[in-house]
Amino acid sequence: MDRARRPRSVLAALTAALLAVPGITALSSAARAADADVAVNGGFESGLTGWTCTAGTTVTSPVHGGNAALQATPAGSDNAQCSQTVTVQPNAQYTLSGYVRGSYVYLGASGTGTTDVSTWTQSAPDWQKLSTTFRTGPATTKVTIYTHGWYGTGAYYADDLTLVGPGGSGTTQPPAAPAGLRTTTVTSSSVGLSWSAVTGATGYAVYRDGTRVQTVTGTSATVSGLAASTAYSFQVTALNDAGESAKSAVVTATTRAGSGGPSSDLPAHALVGYLHASFANGAGYTRLADVPDSWDVIDLAFGEPTSVTSGDIRFNRCPVTECPNVESDTDFKAAIKAKQAAGKKVLISIGGQNGQVQLTTAAARDTFVSSVSKIIDTYGLDGLDIDFEGHSLSLNANDTDFKNPTTPVIVNLISALKTLKAKYGAKFVLTMAPETFFVQNGYQYYGTGKWGGQDPRCGAYLPVIHALRDDLTLLHVQDYNSGPIMGLDNQYHSMGGADFHIAMTDMLLTGFPVAGDPNNVFPPLRPDQVAIGMPASTNAGNGYVSPSEVTKALDCLTKRTNCGSYATHGTWPALRGLMTWSVNWDRYANWEFQKNFDAYFG
Repeated sequence: MDRARRPRSVLAALTAALLAVPGITALSSAARAADADVAVNGGFESGLTGWTCTAGTTVTSPVHGGNAALQATPAGSDNAQCSQTVTVQPNAQYTLSGYVRGSYVYLGASGTGTTDVSTWTQSAPDWQKLSTTFRTGPATTKVTIYTHGWYGTGAYYADDLTLVGPGGSGTTQPPAAPAGLRTTTVTSSSVGLSWSAVTGATGYAVYRDGTRVQTVTGTSATVSGLAASTAYSFQVTALNDAGESAKSAVVTATTRAGSGGPSSDLPAHALVGYLHASFANGAGYTRLADVPDSWDVIDLAFGEPTSVTSGDIRFNRCPVTECPNVESDTDFKAAIKAKQAAGKKVLISIGGQNGQVQLTTAAARDTFVSSVSKIIDTYGLDGLDIDFEGHSLSLNANDTDFKNPTTPVIVNLISALKTLKAKYGAKFVLTMAPETFFVQNGYQYYGTGKWGGQDPRCGAYLPVIHALRDDLTLLHVQDYNSGPIMGLDNQYHSMGGADFHIAMTDMLLTGFPVAGDPNNVFPPLRPDQVAIGMPASTNAGNGYVSPSEVTKALDCLTKRTNCGSYATHGTWPALRGLMTWSVNWDRYANWEFQKNFDAYFG
């Protein structure tokens, strides 16, 4: 007898004995028949449908199978996790598999009710299969499967992810796509939608221009926070425990014309510039009366606090020893009146690089209001520009909701600005000039983050902008002196060309999920509230772009022509205009920035 064949003979005998027992055959067949791939869209052929990703997108190359794969890029304290929650059966065996490539790629499952599992590879220069198994607990009906990379190690890819085992005891298939999507009430800032109910759906997700903006349980929704006179596209998906349906057919709607918002007496397209009024530098001092008529809003730089936390703002005009050609107070005030008579706005700008302002107490808030009011009244100014930089604004560790801030420096600033707006009325001009780190960077990071470790200043301007959006005349983010910022295409954009300005401005006019949370979206601003901040010359700051690149950015945003690699989510002919640092540096550069603005807008 061949000794090598003995185990097979014993196994065959045992199998025959088991199959002779009534019921065993039926049980084995049923178990095998119930096994299926219960993951949704594991090949990413439907984009990120069914997945929640902190920093992911789909690509057409490289792919393992089909036409798409996941690409996710870890950065900072984010490991770029993509996950989905799957309906499963209790006390059941499952196999999780997938193909990955890149450095440090993880595949795992949590919430199993027994032992959570994961597997990983340190290096996969080409597609490599990862696989692990687990058994669910006696009461487990849902499991989260995920993939992620490692902090700061570059992009990873995943494709053809499967979770094979018995289907959930409830619904095993996502519902059908909703039909009958139509618009209902359309206003200058909102669009109403309705659609037909879908059998088996427990909820619906609403998408605006491809971005998920809200989830509802009924068959209607109102998408608000939209810009006036702007075209939007909408789709809806149906949801249940098994996942998300395909998207519905697209419907489009154009919001109605708005009232123009605060200070509607600004020209349709405005040129905003900072005037060095309290200091001199290499650009030299420029008298207010010598500022050309092209400048519609002139920000006097800067009012600064007596100490960081005092709230006591002082505006000290440049001394003769530093600015030999400085005008007298009488001439300065006369120049303000002359500019206003010509329809221009003259504001006091608070902060700047050296003017750290932290309103940590109610007393500091009240001092801020009284001291700023004194400056406005003394010079007869039209309003206020908030140019808080550095460490003026940051978020406490437990302050995670931009719609309901709790950090004192944030809450007190909002209160102070609302008080000033109420004091001076509808014609009071309120503008803000935050850096990209405090605004668009909020798409990836907000405050210290869920697990801590992030810079608490990340996105810290968002609660201020949001709380004052109905009072805000202009937001002109400083698209300069900035590091790379991730746009809505989930790609990083860097200074030096039109694409950076296009991507950063598109985020303001489209809105974006804060810290990647699709249920926590920062709503878009109106286009008449937005100007693009740029340096006037190479001397003025990092991020200068040539007039031709400025023109490209304006063409793309206002006409959707001359665009580069970034695809905008809309077209905004009502974009208010441009801001620059500074009038002085533009004069130094023979008024290049101003001349290009005049040539473009006429």
